[in-house]
Amino acid sequence: MGTRKFWLGQVGDYEIKQLKVFTTVVECGGFSAAETELNITRSTISIHIANLESRLNLTLCQRGRGGFSLTDEGQTIYNSAKQLFGALEEFRATVNNLNSTLSGDLRLLFSDTVSGDPRLQLPELIHQLHDQAPDVYITVDVASMNTIEQKIINEEAEIGFVPLHHEIEGLEYIHLFTDVCRLYCHRQHPLYKVPERQLTDEIVDSQALIQAGVKPHKKAIHLIEPMDPRATAYYYETRLAMIRSGKYVGFLPEHYVDQNTQPGELRALLPNTRNYKLDSGAIVKKSARPNKARNLFLELIRAHLSA
Repeated sequence: MGTRKFWLGQVGDYEIKQLKVFTTVVECGGFSAAETELNITRSTISIHIANLESRLNLTLCQRGRGGFSLTDEGQTIYNSAKQLFGALEEFRATVNNLNSTLSGDLRLLFSDTVSGDPRLQLPELIHQLHDQAPDVYITVDVASMNTIEQKIINEEAEIGFVPLHHEIEGLEYIHLFTDVCRLYCHRQHPLYKVPERQLTDEIVDSQALIQAGVKPHKKAIHLIEPMDPRATAYYYETRLAMIRSGKYVGFLPEHYVDQNTQPGELRALLPNTRNYKLDSGAIVKKSARPNKARNLFLELIRAHLSA
């Protein structure tokens, strides 16, 4: 068998666009799942991938009835493309920071209800940022705590806002506020009308628990371990919906319950013992590339906290 000889010439905008399509397909796990992310049809995606394979003279992936999978060459190209995009982003950030006008991107990721929490005053912070740096392009999104931490570490976002369940080496943590989390049931739940003196740990532990689906906060492990988890809902809104079914008990921040339920709708079970404190904070990568927009927003947060 002869050795394949091929030389790739200059890589331009068109090839970079095709590589972005390819990496998105890989991260979505296939063509169909990538349609929504890319906002283009599956046939268009297929054309991009075919053109890229032709341009590189490589078979990057297998697709068909057996599903989507990368070839060994495809995995190598994917890894190299991610390195390329990282280098391009670093170059763009460097240029933006050298510019006398504060511009560039500021990507903010929020866990659950933090963005709407009045204690953070996000609208006022955005207002101040825009007054001082109107050319900054702001992207705001919601994700799970684990996803936010990973994106901050990978520098796919500048600042994350998460419950502080643990600390990860390489991240800086800025405390925002503290909540008391309590174990709640809905008024349709059998325990709602049980007198406090009749409630025991054994009775409460036997109830179906709706859990968050992440490793429990260190202060809550001893409360959750004896219980009977029967369902999972990460976000407070969906957890509250499950509790409202009258079939589950679950932990929620007291402040969130006060803001989002009617008086008497939920009952805190064994409130003196079934509670723990949960801090929320902003996280940034300690060794992240320079970003003036990020630094300005952190200054605004710190000024708000010290006011």
